[in-house]
Formats: sequence, C-alpha cells, structure tokens
Amino acid sequence: MSKVDLFAAIRRGSRAGMSVRALARQHRVSRRTVRSALLSAWPEPRKPLPPRPSKLDEFKPIIDGILRADLDAPRKQRHTVKRIYDRLIDEHDMLDVSYAVVRAYVADRKPKIRAEAGRGPVDVCVPQTHRPGVEAQVDFGEVAVNLRGEQVTCKGN
Repeated sequence: MSKVDLFAAIRRGSRAGMSVRALARQHRVSRRTVRSALLSAWPEPRKPLPPRPSKLDEFKPIIDGILRADLDAPRKQRHTVKRIYDRLIDEHDMLDVSYAVVRAYVADRKPKIRAEAGRGPVDVCVPQTHRPGVEAQVDFGEVAVNLRGEQVTCKGN
C-alpha cells in the first residue's frame, strides 16, 4: 500500500469515528503518522539522503590536475583512464578504489574541464533561412505546385 493510500485509509477511519490509537493499531503505524495523515491528505516528501563520501574523494584534485595538464598535451600523449588509474596506484598509493569508479569520474569530469577551459564542443550548425517560394527541394516523384493561379504537376529528378 502506498503512503497516499495509507493516509486516505486513515482519514476514512477517522471520519468513521476511530481514535488515533485505534487507527495506529489497525494500520500498524505510529500515532505520529496518524496525526500527520489527519493534518494533511498528502504525505511529506522524503528527505534527500546526504551525499555519501567516496574513497575517490581524496584523489579527485589529482585527477582534475592530470586532465587539465592534458588539455595542452598533443593528442597521442594524453592520459587514458587506464594510465590515470595506474598513476594513482603507483604514485599516490590509492587502494580500494576500482577502475570503474575512476573511469566514471573521468568520463564525468573531462567534458566539464574542457568547457571550463573554453574548449567545449563547437556549434557547427549553420542556420538557414529561406523566404517562402524562393527555394524548394524535391526528391524523386511528383509535386503539385500552384503556378500563376494554375495547379501544375512537376516531376523531381
């Protein structure tokens, strides 16, 4: 039973004359829950959990530094995720952090660091505007056109 359905059932029971204690016993909830159901038909939204600390937290500045240094490096000399992972293990004694965690962090941070440095994705779309009737594109087939008030069938090749 969803919480909304539970609140509705508690409110129906209250209208029938049941006490708070009897409602709590019947629906197997606390009296505080019964009182909140009687105050509002909608339950309060769940509180978000606080962010959990990660074992990677202490290495994030190091990874960010490597990614920033790679911005100026030639393409063939940039670090792969595997190379970053190996450097963290060898140079910074990283233990108990999996490759997948490092890979996910690098995949998330690399585009953000590029954007912070002003090297984000380039907008290569060229917008085109045409006045009505100036240009037309037709695939193979026939198209009906109103030419000088007369309906004309044109063939596209």
